[in-house]
Amino acid sequence: MTEIKIDKNAPRQVVRMLVDNQPNVLARISSLFGRRNFNISTITASETHIPNLTRITVVTSENDENVLHQIISQTEKLEVVKEIYLLDMKNSIYRELLLVKIRADKSERSAIHEIVTIYRGKIIDLSKSSMIIELTGSPEKIDGFMDMLSCYDVIEVCRTGITGIERGMAETV
Repeated sequence: MTEIKIDKNAPRQVVRMLVDNQPNVLARISSLFGRRNFNISTITASETHIPNLTRITVVTSENDENVLHQIISQTEKLEVVKEIYLLDMKNSIYRELLLVKIRADKSERSAIHEIVTIYRGKIIDLSKSSMIIELTGSPEKIDGFMDMLSCYDVIEVCRTGITGIERGMAETV
């Protein structure tokens, strides 16, 4: 049985799992969460360095220990799930990727460029009327950057959702 340690003061909980890399795994897991009325804030999935294993990271704002225990217990019963647990918010690193398209004429470009530079982002596309910016960082950094851009005309936003990894030499795949 998985031990669940939650930080009741944390704005989000991050559930990490390793699953078999096969069709419909993500759909099965997300539908299990949905059937239990468990809200997913973000979900990311990617292959790992180990053939046939996929890492799935689910972020939720759920802070009820009983609800988290129930959903983790039910998820780990799926035969495709090899490992599942909550990441320790204080002992893990979290990152997210942002792509944002902003309407920007010639007079606004330098001010936007300054903001991008301060946040260590990149302008990856520039046209006469818009620019696309790429930024990687913690969710808080991404939120702060988006707040700084709120006075500009944001055309489109794409965020990957959170992915995370524990610090140190934890005994995981």
